[in-house]
Amino acid sequence: MALMPEEQGDVESSLNPSRALDVPASHHVGPRSIHTTIDSTITRPGAVRINFQGAFIVDDDAATLQLVEDGGALHDSRDIRLPHHTAVVSHVAVDIGGSLAKLVYFSREPASKELGGRLNFLKFETDNIEQCLDFINRLKTEQQRLNGSKPGELCVMATGGGAYKYYDRMKEVLGVEVLREDEMECLIIGKAYIEESLRLDFFITEIPNEVFTYRDTDPMHFAEARADVYPYLLVNIGSGVSMIKVSGPKQYQRIGGTSLGGGTLWGLLSLLTGARSFDDMLAMAEKGDNTAVDMLVGDIYGTDYGKIGLKSSTIASSFGKVFKMKRQAETDAEDGGGLVNGDRAQVGGASGDMHSFAPEDMSRSLLYAISNNIGQIAYLQSEKHDLEHIYFGGSFIRGHRQTMNTLAYAIRFWSEGKKKAYFLRHEGYLGAVGAFLKRQPRNWGRRNSFEELTS
Repeated sequence: MALMPEEQGDVESSLNPSRALDVPASHHVGPRSIHTTIDSTITRPGAVRINFQGAFIVDDDAATLQLVEDGGALHDSRDIRLPHHTAVVSHVAVDIGGSLAKLVYFSREPASKELGGRLNFLKFETDNIEQCLDFINRLKTEQQRLNGSKPGELCVMATGGGAYKYYDRMKEVLGVEVLREDEMECLIIGKAYIEESLRLDFFITEIPNEVFTYRDTDPMHFAEARADVYPYLLVNIGSGVSMIKVSGPKQYQRIGGTSLGGGTLWGLLSLLTGARSFDDMLAMAEKGDNTAVDMLVGDIYGTDYGKIGLKSSTIASSFGKVFKMKRQAETDAEDGGGLVNGDRAQVGGASGDMHSFAPEDMSRSLLYAISNNIGQIAYLQSEKHDLEHIYFGGSFIRGHRQTMNTLAYAIRFWSEGKKKAYFLRHEGYLGAVGAFLKRQPRNWGRRNSFEELTS
């Protein structure tokens, strides 16, 4: 038995961003200042320090999705402005998943005398990985103008399965150092990172108006920062779904998941509709009416099933009307002489008759089915592991209102209003942010690392 989300309210569709970091601000420092330089730049081995003071999300008036020149990338206009970050940044981060490659990099403010810069967020379809590498190559040639470092100093922090699949290709095309980082660890670091001397929960506490709850009557209610961050459940929805219990800094465990994720929606709708991109599919779902293909409680009982708390609008069976309508169409065709020599009745697709199934309706039905399934599994995992706070991330969400409303409604329904679903405006870049945060100076902690900095 699935849930029918409450009627949606309009909310601006947001994409995903990520973050970039800095590296030592000076390349030539004297022996007496070496420890000062390190202390002011590195918060701890394995992490790079960013000056988050005054950080805010840039909500440009331009359309949310922009095609970046000929780079094949979708650039989210919601960059993160870091007005007080002045140190040199000499790396970019890329999270290469099964469907999308997410890129984050730092750039100075163009044509501005103001200090600081911004974190830029882009995504490419993984099938077009060469376009992503071409874009990184462009960043490589523009390193000095963008962030003050020399072209040869660029380092690529890579995570996700593609960091291994495309490692040799990245080294060949880019000709720079490529460091591969563990995918799960990057997800957690990008989501919430704490060090001994400074609480650095990047998304939760450092960026204002980043975390929010959603419902139709209050589409984007920004959550207040919490001191008691841990424990929580992170539900990362990409091609598949991973559910991770986070108990503390670098204390995490994958406790479950499902293979029915964004890749499932993309794959099935590629077969069922003419959509060519994930965003096309979401746009179709926005226009669809799932009741044309889903069987509802009201279709079975004729009214609510109040005894067990089910409204008539609750989805009893996803795509449940399809077989019934198809069988009826075939019967009508047979009775009317419409079937000749064993020809099959044309229902759905391009038939255009009263029994056809619109791509928009199928898109919404499948979106509800997958989102409801993820929401219910997430709730069950939170109950099993006694986790109150549930955060949803990953490129499947994309700030899409129907997706968020379905997930949020599922958590509210199954928990009887005791739990909430939390979303992030930059939900698709957790892994890339974590990889960026793990950047450290070359040879940190190894012999000659100090000598290299002072040379």
